[in-house]
Amino acid sequence: MERLQSAERFRDLVNRDQYTIVKFDATWCPDCKNMDRFIGDIVAKNRDKDFYAIDVEQFQTVAEENEVMGIPSLLIYKNGVKLGHLHSKYAKTPVQVRGYLESVFV
Repeated sequence: MERLQSAERFRDLVNRDQYTIVKFDATWCPDCKNMDRFIGDIVAKNRDKDFYAIDVEQFQTVAEENEVMGIPSLLIYKNGVKLGHLHSKYAKTPVQVRGYLESVFV
């Protein structure tokens, strides 16, 4: 999963005509590290979507603009529209993340 290095890159990606899933996280976050252990399998099973990660501490403005209040959070975009937002308290297990993706893409 590519780690985004600029707010401009984030904006370019979320404005494409492609499902883009962005994981908002931070290096110090234990729940983020836990998600990192299982997210690879989920990414592999969703090859028709693009996954990225962005650090909320490096990009606080992007996090605030997207109403990210807890981490990790998974946000789904297409054509500049936020289609889904999995808040941190519901993003702790592979079952929760898979269920979230299935609910958005049915």
